Amino acid sequence: MTKKSTPDILRIAVAQLNPTVGDIAGNLAKAREARADAARQGADLVLFTELFIAGYPPEDLVLKPAFVSACERAAEDFANDTADGGPGVIIGVPLRRKSGLHNSVIVADDGKIIAERFKVDLPNYGEFDEKRVFQAGPDMPGPINFRGVRLGTPICEDIWGELGVCETLAESGAEILLVPNGSPYYRAKMDVRHQVAIRQVIESGLPLLYANQLGGQDELVFDGASFAINADHSLAFQMSQFEEAVAITTWKRGDEGWACVEGPMSKVPEREEADYRACMLGLRDYVNKNGFKNVVLGLSGGIDSAICAALAVDALGEERLRAIMMPYRYTSSDSLKDAEDCARALGCRYDIVPIHEPVDGFSHALTQLFEGTKEGITEENLQSRARGTILMAVSNKFGSMVVTTGNKSEMSVGYATLYGDMNGGFNPIKDLYKMQVYALSRWRNTHVPPGALGPSGEVIPKNIIDKAPSAELRPNQTDQDSLPPYPVLDDILECLVENEMGVDDIVARGHDRDTVHRIEHLLYIAEYKRRQAAPGVKITKKNFGRDRRYPITNRFRDRG
Repeated sequence: MTKKSTPDILRIAVAQLNPTVGDIAGNLAKAREARADAARQGADLVLFTELFIAGYPPEDLVLKPAFVSACERAAEDFANDTADGGPGVIIGVPLRRKSGLHNSVIVADDGKIIAERFKVDLPNYGEFDEKRVFQAGPDMPGPINFRGVRLGTPICEDIWGELGVCETLAESGAEILLVPNGSPYYRAKMDVRHQVAIRQVIESGLPLLYANQLGGQDELVFDGASFAINADHSLAFQMSQFEEAVAITTWKRGDEGWACVEGPMSKVPEREEADYRACMLGLRDYVNKNGFKNVVLGLSGGIDSAICAALAVDALGEERLRAIMMPYRYTSSDSLKDAEDCARALGCRYDIVPIHEPVDGFSHALTQLFEGTKEGITEENLQSRARGTILMAVSNKFGSMVVTTGNKSEMSVGYATLYGDMNGGFNPIKDLYKMQVYALSRWRNTHVPPGALGPSGEVIPKNIIDKAPSAELRPNQTDQDSLPPYPVLDDILECLVENEMGVDDIVARGHDRDTVHRIEHLLYIAEYKRRQAAPGVKITKKNFGRDRRYPITNRFRDRG
């Protein structure tokens, strides 16, 4: 049990945890465990993240009345727990009230719910679609009196938008802003969050505590990295990224108001480490939360399948990955050796299944239909589709999820085969351009990320990184036979996809106009493939799927 706080000291525990969407009982158990931990550490209050009881984002689950009712019952049960004299709680939960269905928090203490607050600013951009399922709070939220301290509880977008929620809370007497969040990762997102928080601190004059969710949910990864900004704009504490934790922060009231005077100050990973750990966490949670015991992938001897194998071993352990090399007559001896070396370095199971017979069988079956035509891409794609069928057969037989391995550069321009190498349940590198795949591979060969289950040392053979990339579907083939060099391609794609730049602006960066036109055309006509692709971890500011929703039927071309 904890003692009630004095009016001048408040110990707030930040519960940076990994809930699962729809697992109401599991999320409640996790919340109870965190509260017990916080009580042992002397906390007065535990701040949980946005919609923690439901898991975030619940999407259309909240349109099911039985689900919302179950969430509300769990929140009431949790509120009853606070009758033990321990810490109070602020926790996110969907609530249906006369004003509609709301993204809400409850504040509980002394065995009862003492306040409810509703999210006012519902995000409806990028990966967010909350206006589809929730109604905005009908009124601006006011402060909540918790043990003599007036707390403001803006919910996530309430501090990102322009509605002035924090200013209103300050004007109505709030002393500290406690913000539950479900803020997904993208590269350099932490800097953006800090800037948003500092802006609200400047405008409201109040210190702000930002508690963020952790974990993978479908394509989104929540990286945690909770923090606080004091009223003097200084960073008061910083929690770890990609790691669950319950951290205690100490707040004191002084002549200038409240300030966070004690809390963890964790080091934040650099760019490559952050991206790698996001991919690893996203893959781990997708596999585990969906109940797969293990995974299988095609290990070709190329860079994409090699880094996916490394991610799988790091995320799940060597015993849960089965790598299969599926050679054909165009598979080089280098690829055979590189794939074996990679599997040996990672310690995973490695099988070889030649595809000569199935490919030749398909070719023979199609002889009459294809009579009088020239061999080309169709025949090449039979190799990819044979491999895809073998992987899906292994998945079907043993219950292993297929990890698919196409990078964002390939997915952008359609250099991936439907029902072939696009087969699979999840793609950890779906939002990484080719040059980013190389950068992360080099980084992994010299680092082992925290929480990784894989070995140290070179896990992606140097020859895989150094050799020219090739699908090996015909003799002496390389990717650069039909595409510009990857540094050029990736820059053009980033201009087109992330930045929505026009052709003239891209040409002004030094790119050939005809090349830009061609890449734009390939990008548009591959939309139908991307609609059928497996989900994958969001790493960039605009991934394919949730963030970028282009029509399949589309005749627009920028002829500037």
